[in-house]
Amino acid sequence: MNTLITVGLAIIAFWTILYLLTDREEKEEGLTVDMFVAMWRTKRLLGFIDRLSRINRRFWKVYADIGIAVGFIGMAYVFYALAKTAATTLSSRGEQAGVQLVIPGLTIPLWYGLVGLAVVMVVHELSHGVVARAERLPLKSVGLVLLAVIPGAFVEPDEEALASSRLRSRLRVYGAGSMANIVTAFIAALILSYAILPILTPSGIEVGGIIPGSPADGVLHKGDVIIGIDGKEVKTMDEFIEAMNSTKPGQTLVLSLLRGGEKIEAELTLAEHPENPGKGFIGINPIQHVVPKIGPSWLILPLFFSVYWIHVLNLGIGLMNLLPLVPLDGGRMLDDLFKEYLPETVARSLRYFTIGVGLFLLALNLWPAVMNLIG
Repeated sequence: MNTLITVGLAIIAFWTILYLLTDREEKEEGLTVDMFVAMWRTKRLLGFIDRLSRINRRFWKVYADIGIAVGFIGMAYVFYALAKTAATTLSSRGEQAGVQLVIPGLTIPLWYGLVGLAVVMVVHELSHGVVARAERLPLKSVGLVLLAVIPGAFVEPDEEALASSRLRSRLRVYGAGSMANIVTAFIAALILSYAILPILTPSGIEVGGIIPGSPADGVLHKGDVIIGIDGKEVKTMDEFIEAMNSTKPGQTLVLSLLRGGEKIEAELTLAEHPENPGKGFIGINPIQHVVPKIGPSWLILPLFFSVYWIHVLNLGIGLMNLLPLVPLDGGRMLDDLFKEYLPETVARSLRYFTIGVGLFLLALNLWPAVMNLIG
């Protein structure tokens, strides 16, 4: 809680100073600051996007058509997944989170999270821009945006030209962003599977987090690596799970650990597992610890984690962007489809209905994550 208060005060101070020192008038180029929103616009990259779109317009149109199909399939999947996890959240009374907040340094690793988010934003907005130009729709500017603490990028199309274009063109532009994220996630998964993971070997279980009040609280530290339990070597997650499944509540374990490169031993008495009665419970968030078979750790491991978070964030954010909520891309796709084929009153009613249901499901899924963050 103290950390959150400190971070919150620092954010407020930063935005207060920025707000007082910069011009708040919206400009076609340069920096514009409003409350907790800073946008830097430029026209310098428009030529690059235009050249990229002209390389093969037919390719980009086929790519965008696939994006439309992926968009509607992803929209249905996200809606179903949120409904399913919302039901789980209600049945568990908020103990299980369906959606995790993406805050570098708090809920995900700081630098790997920032790298992953930067890739998410760049490929997403670049894809929007290239497909818009392939459809011969004008762009006003490109730039960077900071929403409170979340950095991003944007491509700003001419909204009047976009609104007056045919439905298929609009759907192509909307679906292109998430399509790029999903393709990037797939490429990152291939790199992990065939280039990085083969040169890594499991070497213990890292303590990724400790549940307050659990047996591990005050005994283990975040970052400790468990390499043995009661004298038996533990290298893989399967070996760790097998060892824990054979334990009972009240049993005392002797853990062999690596802490700061030094091997130590620690004893703790297990509690009862809250979701598996009769089994022992340590109270940690276990993560598979790995070391490279070849090459320096200082190079291989950061590369692994960077590509891993690029995969995770592109897949997760790309899919969540398809949630049928305006102004998300999924919401704009569904809204334009309703407007095209349904009477205005019916389209408006369906729009409000999907927004209401979507917000309700999102709130149910975010509730446990927010409560866990607050502590």
